[in-house]
Amino acid sequence: MQLFGGVFDIDKKNARIEELEEKSQDPEIWADNQLASKILKELNNLKDAVAKMENLESEVEEYAELLDILDVNDKEEIKEVEDSLVDYKVKIDEFDLLTTFTEPTDPNDATITIKPGAGGTESQDWASMLMRMYIRYAERKGYGVTVDELLDGEVAGIKSCTLSISGDHAFGYLKGESGVHRLVRISPFDSNKKRHTSFASVFVNPLIDDDIEIEIKAEDLRVDTFRASGAGGQHVNKTDSAIRLTHIPTGTVASCQAERSQHQNKDKAMKMLKSQLYVLEQERLAEEQAVREGVKKKIEWGSQIRSYVLHPYDMVKDHRHNHETRNSSAVLDGELDEFIKANLVFFRDGNVEE
Repeated sequence: MQLFGGVFDIDKKNARIEELEEKSQDPEIWADNQLASKILKELNNLKDAVAKMENLESEVEEYAELLDILDVNDKEEIKEVEDSLVDYKVKIDEFDLLTTFTEPTDPNDATITIKPGAGGTESQDWASMLMRMYIRYAERKGYGVTVDELLDGEVAGIKSCTLSISGDHAFGYLKGESGVHRLVRISPFDSNKKRHTSFASVFVNPLIDDDIEIEIKAEDLRVDTFRASGAGGQHVNKTDSAIRLTHIPTGTVASCQAERSQHQNKDKAMKMLKSQLYVLEQERLAEEQAVREGVKKKIEWGSQIRSYVLHPYDMVKDHRHNHETRNSSAVLDGELDEFIKANLVFFRDGNVEE
């Protein structure tokens, strides 16, 4: 039985696996570390996808055989099969998300930069809540997460932060989080217990592979060193090891203070800067194409995408596809899967304004 075709064409994927395995046997490939790494990455991703497809096909064949011999009068057996089918549907739904990953950077690691909007302490506290939410999401997914840059607020919260999230399709899953996030609550900083609305912006960029070349001229780059702030032990407070890189023509900035040495921080900041410049170029090309085709995307960079209401009622709602939940505490603790999946399916199915 062949269940999968199109993007899930097993024969096509197996043919590509054979081709890559043959390439990997060439000694000259291993003389080029970047090329070898790229080939192995694609090979492992393809093998993983095929294994998942074959397991799903095997399971559905088992269910078909089981239904043929099922005793329709045995309620306990029927209940067991129903439960198993519910679990199987979850697996199918998760696998279905693979059809949403069509961009070359979807499998990559990601950086998340969070900045509070106007409103001082209120917005800075909201930005810190979002930082924790994404850290918890990464932990729940089994992803690696580091705080590359952190600037604390004067009273509470943060003025900015940049997180690195590493794991399979980290950028693919998180890319839809870019935009403005809105919080409505009774302020813990207001003695009159008034309701406040706060905003914070989230920017998600892919960490690009080394095989994607982004040229940055020396005269276009400003390098600033500074003393890192926040958690990090005694070392982080004793040396000016943190690095801030500014691409002068675009005003793009990347900072890193997570590593112990200035050299390591500069290398990571440079990779982050190149990733941001890559995204800017992709956005420019997309805008040019939209002008040619007369298409206006429904979701613009920096638009308000989601509201988190803690008072006078409990709700988190995504304004792009109206998916919502009444369990804001779970969402703020990193349970973002339902929103991320809804967003991926929404855009895969072509929900844009003409």
